[in-house]
Amino acid sequence: MEMYLKILAHPVFTQLNFHMPMIVDLSHPLVMLQGENGSGKSTLLHSIFYALRGETAEGYVYRLEPADAKLHRPYLFDAEQHNPRQQLEFFKNQPEMLEFLRTASHGQVMLSLFQESFPKLPEGTILLLDEPEMALSVSNQRRILKMLMELVDQKQFRIICATHSPVLIEAK
Repeated sequence: MEMYLKILAHPVFTQLNFHMPMIVDLSHPLVMLQGENGSGKSTLLHSIFYALRGETAEGYVYRLEPADAKLHRPYLFDAEQHNPRQQLEFFKNQPEMLEFLRTASHGQVMLSLFQESFPKLPEGTILLLDEPEMALSVSNQRRILKMLMELVDQKQFRIICATHSPVLIEAK
């Protein structure tokens, strides 16, 4: 089913000289957003998240087409903000997890999120990933790409990813 998000006005994109309306094709199951630092990838990803949740923000005008599209609730994973090692209080009643978080590398912790957390999301989830490769080696980037493809194939996820990773960008 064809689905588009039309961004008619956005204060940040106007400052970055993006042309309005900006049209984001949400029909594809796996989309990789790439660009230089500061080019608006994360802003676009967060804008998609707000639109899919039906939220409003000052100066941000969008339209989802078709208007009656039935969407599952989106899940936004921002690698900078979702580091469980910085949020140990959430695991105070899970001593094994606390030990893992204290002893594992940042990459191992992030990889475990891909293995344990994302597969538990509901079928049809729209998964928005902001630079998920940040802490991962090239071989683990390939592993998460395989995991993402499995989520698309087995659980009908739609995944939109902002990335600098050549491994993820070259995914076909």
